[in-house]
Amino acid sequence: MSKRRVVKIEHHEFVDDVESGQEVKGLDLLVKVQAASINPADARKVEHLNPLRPKVVGYDGLGTILEKGEQVDDFEVGDVVYYAGSNLRAGSFQEKQLIDSRIVARMPKKLTEAQAVGFPLVSLTAYEMLFEKFKFVSEENANKGKKILIINGAGGVGSIASQLAKWAGLSVYATSSPKNFSWLKSHGVDHPIDYHADSNNSLQNLNDSSFDATVCFYDISSYLSEMIRLTKPFGHIGTIVGVNGPLDITSMQKKSLSFDWELMFTKAAEDYRVSTQGRILNKITDLIDSGILRRIDTETIEGINADNLNKALKLLQTGHNVGKITLVNNV
Repeated sequence: MSKRRVVKIEHHEFVDDVESGQEVKGLDLLVKVQAASINPADARKVEHLNPLRPKVVGYDGLGTILEKGEQVDDFEVGDVVYYAGSNLRAGSFQEKQLIDSRIVARMPKKLTEAQAVGFPLVSLTAYEMLFEKFKFVSEENANKGKKILIINGAGGVGSIASQLAKWAGLSVYATSSPKNFSWLKSHGVDHPIDYHADSNNSLQNLNDSSFDATVCFYDISSYLSEMIRLTKPFGHIGTIVGVNGPLDITSMQKKSLSFDWELMFTKAAEDYRVSTQGRILNKITDLIDSGILRRIDTETIEGINADNLNKALKLLQTGHNVGKITLVNNV
């Protein structure tokens, strides 16, 4: 069996390596990886890798199908696809990746590889939160009169969630540093909010029970009390980031609020409605090609290798990155 080049995690950094090839069967696709993107989920694995999980991460990938399993009917060898992958299998930081065809979609026609590969993980996360957890209607202008607050609106997930919410008819409020307000407005935000507490335009100055849903794409611990205050009775509060200790949600009871976790990896890990992710990504492709969703990549690095991934990791770890960092193979 042929070898493949990989970039894996060793001693809290990325290193280049070579591993054996993989057998393609069932619902699998073997994809030649042409582009990838780095996410906070990758950074967390570098810091705290589960020894039972693959050392090759990368939860955004794009490339050309080289082989397909005998159960795959909706893709052909030579198709260019993109996907977010699973945390139970080796990711896109490698030369050739084995991926479940049910979570794969066709690449958007109107974007380059470097632009398109920034979408899968954040799009699935945002879509599932808005339309599966918060129960907003996933149709254009179907939620007129409703309002959402997004905390950390300039990050990857926030930049997609704001656009999807705007498309679906919601009035969108989102926080960031004032220097990123133009980014927010160009990505669907109606009302940028300064995340600094001492600002005249801060969360603290918003009225009680203003929003049908509030979502935090950051550590929710320091924001939860404000989110409870700002969310309407019977509304939703959501987050995607794990916390270091227990959260006191007792005060949510008075307003009958729902607390929603969203983890993009759940469906594949639990074998639960897996094919819905492929369908969601195909819808994202349609929205991109229709001009509804704007690109969110802000920096592209040439070459998927350890040196470049460590460089991208340092940029991501600053915590101030806007949009997505993508990498393209130059081989």
